[in-house]
Amino acid sequence: MFLAGFPLDSGIEKEIAALQSEEKKLVAEIKRTAKTGNEAATKILARQLVRLRQQIANLQGSRAQMRGIATHTQAMHAHSSVAVGLKGATKAMTSMNKQMAPAKQAKVIREFQKQSAQMDMTTEMMSEAIDDALDDDEAEEETDELTNQVLDEIGVDVVSQLSAAPKGKIAGKNKEDVGSSGIDELEKRLEALRNP
Repeated sequence: MFLAGFPLDSGIEKEIAALQSEEKKLVAEIKRTAKTGNEAATKILARQLVRLRQQIANLQGSRAQMRGIATHTQAMHAHSSVAVGLKGATKAMTSMNKQMAPAKQAKVIREFQKQSAQMDMTTEMMSEAIDDALDDDEAEEETDELTNQVLDEIGVDVVSQLSAAPKGKIAGKNKEDVGSSGIDELEKRLEALRNP
């Protein structure tokens, strides 16, 4: 404890302990005197006991005051340390403010906002371009679906015709013949369906 460093505090503790020891002896003496019937000596000893107890109470009060002063001193020391720390922090903040000029910081923030806005616009344009490209694919898919639906409705089964086609290597001339004959046949069927 901080108070142990004070020589007065330890002196007061010793004095209180000595007086309390003397108080016990005095109480024992008063009991012996009272048993003998010596009333005058008992009264004198009783007065001494009262004064002794007052001294003990005064010393205990002094000890409490000294502890209060010590606590107050510790608090003042802590406040002083905090004040020194705050002074150092203030110096550091002032130095930092000088190094990082507010006008320069504002310029950096404006530049960041400008670059961020440009990036947002570029992202939006790229997103629209991707959406447009995907829309074309979707339109092509829809066109293919519609074509297949129409062909299914009119009874043309492209898949079965393709599976019935010969497999393997075919000469370039044969490919043209097969391709044109298949198209011719499809056109004939379509014409037949149009003109029943």
